[in-house]
Amino acid sequence: MEEVTHIYFVPGMAADVSIFEHIDLSKDRYQTHMIPWKIPEKGEPMDTYAKRMCAEITHENIVLIGVSFGGIMVQEMSKYLKIKKLVIISSVKSKHELPNRMKLARKTKAYKLMPTSIVSKIDNWEKLAFGDFAKKRAAMYQKYLSINDKVYLDWAIEKIVCWDQEEPIPSIVHIHGDKDIVFPITHIKDCITIEKGTHVMIINRARWFNENLPKIISN
Repeated sequence: MEEVTHIYFVPGMAADVSIFEHIDLSKDRYQTHMIPWKIPEKGEPMDTYAKRMCAEITHENIVLIGVSFGGIMVQEMSKYLKIKKLVIISSVKSKHELPNRMKLARKTKAYKLMPTSIVSKIDNWEKLAFGDFAKKRAAMYQKYLSINDKVYLDWAIEKIVCWDQEEPIPSIVHIHGDKDIVFPITHIKDCITIEKGTHVMIINRARWFNENLPKIISN
């Protein structure tokens, strides 16, 4: 009988673990676990926070998968764990893969001016949407972006923009969409490219992940 592999997922910034609701892997081979975001302490360093996230992990030799900012977080977590495979989706492997606007925001400290207090007070994204498509997208954001705590948002934005990873972690697997507007693929090296994949492809291209994750994990 094949040993069960434990897979731990970390969602994107401010996102709820429900972004993984369409991921459906063989229960005989895989057991999936979700790690939700915690509210950070004021000024909490990334390494301290990563260790707190690691406390949720109760197995050894795991697969760690993170989406977007969750991809950055799993890389930080992997520094304190014995893992079998590290997979990032719609994310970056080093500070050099961040888009120019984020590099500029870091230089100018413009990220401190983000109106996170406004975002954290919006109870209904649909009120901001115009047209059917925008309403549909707003409803999706309403469903999946559940964390609107200002302390968390300020902290997370700073941690993305000021991430200091120089070199990619060896043997990391990076899956990226060629239509990702948050982290444009022009800055990304060495990835599995998903054609027409957007930043939210973990939700709307789940079938691809269900088919391909087992191969990627066992490779």
